[in-house]
Amino acid sequence: MAAPAPAPSRRTMLVALPGLVLVAAPALAAPPRRMTAYKTPWCGCCGGWIAHMRQAGWTVEVVEREDLAPIRAQHGIPDPLASCHTAVVGAYAIEGHVPAGDVARLLRERPAAKALSAPGMPAGSPGMEAAGREPYTTVLILNDGSTRVFGRHNGA
Repeated sequence: MAAPAPAPSRRTMLVALPGLVLVAAPALAAPPRRMTAYKTPWCGCCGGWIAHMRQAGWTVEVVEREDLAPIRAQHGIPDPLASCHTAVVGAYAIEGHVPAGDVARLLRERPAAKALSAPGMPAGSPGMEAAGREPYTTVLILNDGSTRVFGRHNGA
């Protein structure tokens, strides 16, 4: 009968341990999913969008302001692409009822852009579900001010 394999020595365990920690470290280093959402005190659909983001795992700090125009101007969001609330996550602004999946994709891809917008208040977008359902797009606002379609929703 063969002798049982010897148990690893303490030295072997201490030498191997740093490698194990390094393997696990990247999974633990994910950035926190935090954003600040600016909204007016009287808007109800903004609360629906904030609830959507929280359900998707985001921590959302809510700041109420009477006038959001200065926030939009600070982040380069032109009036035709405005909506009822503006969130800020990292270097990006999120304007309006942008789905959580588009925000996650924006942060994964990190395009040379300043904002992502769901212009207006499209029916069927997160927070606007009670208004029905219409096709809509999310629009990326690039650093040079130009735009491109980023996402298509509800059959757009």
